[in-house]
Amino acid sequence: MPVPPILLNKRYTEPSVFTAENLLREARRQKGVDRANIPRICVLDPDGDIVRWLVRARRAERDPQWACYHTDLYTFTHEDMRLGIVGCAVGASFAVLVAEELFASGCELLISVTSAGQIVPIADPPYFVLIERALRDEGTSYHYLPPAEFSHLAPGLLSMFEKVLARAPAPIYRGATWTTDAPFRETASAIAYCRELGLMGAEMEAAALYAFAEARQKPLVCLAHVTNQMARREGDFEKGIAGGSQGALRVVTLIAQTWMSEQSTCGHRARA
Repeated sequence: MPVPPILLNKRYTEPSVFTAENLLREARRQKGVDRANIPRICVLDPDGDIVRWLVRARRAERDPQWACYHTDLYTFTHEDMRLGIVGCAVGASFAVLVAEELFASGCELLISVTSAGQIVPIADPPYFVLIERALRDEGTSYHYLPPAEFSHLAPGLLSMFEKVLARAPAPIYRGATWTTDAPFRETASAIAYCRELGLMGAEMEAAALYAFAEARQKPLVCLAHVTNQMARREGDFEKGIAGGSQGALRVVTLIAQTWMSEQSTCGHRARA
């Protein structure tokens, strides 16, 4: 069989002509906004539930300096930490587009919290999974890294966030997920294959985000909020209080605090 076009003519070390930095420069010019750094730690909220809850609670403000053509960035403070958040960037290509722009704008750690459908039934939904690796059944990752079965969370971050799992008030599982570009092609055969691989859930962003993070050497962690059994039963997709926002923010905060503590420790070591 011929090689599919998505695997042809890739030069992984060659820089892109079109860059997030230049796109944002022109967006700022057109919108008449000044360049301004965003919070060091940002959150991707593909479902948008966290953003909507924060706005309804009057806890988040839209950042007028965010120049992205496609999204709004909100800033808020949670447990004395200033965070940025972008909602509704769903799907691999959209999530990576926003991730590129966030890091180009001053983000230093990005945390994605995506809804996922259950594959291996380890508990009753909802619950969180720290995604260690993601099956690359999407297109975006193949523009960042050579073909491989999985994208991975950086080993250093995985080791760091093991502390989070031990401190979490509710269980956070570790494992692998299936990243797909076609949620309505989650067939019985595909699900059975993923179950044989031991994959915990189906989602739409992690493989691409991890490929981007590895290629660009950016700290990025993906969480799956397993909330459903793919609508195969009545009453599915229940996330919990405030659409699962409070639980998600608790996990985000634990990760952010752990990362900040590690950065502080590394800074002290560098100065010693």
